[in-house]
Amino acid sequence: MKKLCAISFAATLLVAGAVQAQTYPSKVVRIILGFPAGTTVDLLVRPVAQKLSESMGQQFIVENRSGATGLIANEAVARAAPDGYTLLGAPGSSLTSSLQLFEKPTVNVLRDYTPITQLGAFGYIFMVHPGVPAKNVKELIAIARAKPGFLTYGSSGVGSGFHLAGELFTTMAGVKMLHVPYKGGAEALNDMIAGRIDVMFYSLAVALPQIRAGKLRPLAVTGMTRDTLLPDLPTMDEAGLKGYEMSGWHGLLAPAGTPVAVVEKLNAEIRRILQTPEIKKLWLNYGMATPSTTPAQFGGVIKSDYDKYAKLIKSAGIELR
Repeated sequence: MKKLCAISFAATLLVAGAVQAQTYPSKVVRIILGFPAGTTVDLLVRPVAQKLSESMGQQFIVENRSGATGLIANEAVARAAPDGYTLLGAPGSSLTSSLQLFEKPTVNVLRDYTPITQLGAFGYIFMVHPGVPAKNVKELIAIARAKPGFLTYGSSGVGSGFHLAGELFTTMAGVKMLHVPYKGGAEALNDMIAGRIDVMFYSLAVALPQIRAGKLRPLAVTGMTRDTLLPDLPTMDEAGLKGYEMSGWHGLLAPAGTPVAVVEKLNAEIRRILQTPEIKKLWLNYGMATPSTTPAQFGGVIKSDYDKYAKLIKSAGIELR
């Protein structure tokens, strides 16, 4: 009898979710971001929100609630009603690595959210200041091995994707470099241009103008395939650090428990938007790929990155906050 009641209850939930999806959205949808206007995640979410507003007949508005490496926004969405009207737009690092650096994290990406879809995927670029006498990855490794701790590398903060890219490099190459964390990537990039730090992993699209101006020297890209923005630049794997791969992504999530039918409706519409010529061209300018991931596939990406970064954080001895 209990089993029959459980099956009946589950069927009722499925029917209710399907009915809700038919009328969804019936009011304004908020997409909360944990970073300021003008950051990459903001630049990606806003055009998607505009297209969703046009195609779904309700306003999708973007709210920037920056602070604590995205934690303020993460908490707000995790605690919101699971009805599809409060969503989270976030870079992968703010969910899969930064959250693991808190001794007592208040949210867990594997427990508190329902993945909807990726919005963009990208690799980093590995570059040096022109004053560093290294023309390729092997030469840089040789310098770092000859002078342990002499080279400095900057990042947008402890636990950021750029920081972990550097930690993965030093671990795999067997070298020591001094990590210099900044409050944001822009500050780190400016100091690198000024020659105050030697090495940096960063977004290719953002760094490209400085590279073309000769203010920074690119050595490799961090994905497993070459980037269309600099097709002659090798991958880290091709440059001699076999198996090195570090990539980033931005995605859209809902609170855990959001009806499956609502999630699937959002997923289908966003995937359609991402494949339109207008968005594909815009993403290309940002150095972004336009992925087409189902909620389950996106969940797999999150779990894979979470596990990868957990292992890296532990092996590198990155301190908890």
